[in-house]
Amino acid sequence: MKTEITNTQEGFVQLWRKLERTRQLLGMQYKRFCIRRVLQSWMGPEATDDFIWEVCLNTVVDDEQVYGMDILPPPALSPRMSREFLIAFVEVKQGIGLHQVNVKALDAAYSIVFPNSTPINVEKKKKKPP
Repeated sequence: MKTEITNTQEGFVQLWRKLERTRQLLGMQYKRFCIRRVLQSWMGPEATDDFIWEVCLNTVVDDEQVYGMDILPPPALSPRMSREFLIAFVEVKQGIGLHQVNVKALDAAYSIVFPNSTPINVEKKKKKPP
C-alpha cells in the first residue's frame, strides 16, 4: 500500500483518500485508528518506533503533543488532527524542514476529497477585529 509522497495538491489528494480508506480498513479489523496503526499499515516494517516517534513529535494540535496511540477522529468530521498528522508525515518522510509542506495544497486537496464535510478551518480560533 505504498504511495509516492509529493508536496503537491495531487499528492495530498492521494494521502487524504488513503487516510480515509485506512480508517475504514482499521475499523473493519476492529483496530484503533491512530497514527501508529496508520503508519504501520502504510509503511509496513519501515514504520519503526523511531519514525513513528518523530512523526508524533511533529504532530501538535492546540499546543498539545499527539502520541502514537491517540485515536484520530474521522477526517471528514474533525479534520485538524488528521491535517497536522499528514503535515508531520510528509515532513518526516521527505526529510524537509518545518513549514516547507504546501499547506494550501493540502487544504485544497481536503476540499476535493471531502467536498460536503466539515471545512478544514472551521475549528481555528477566530481573530477579533481591532
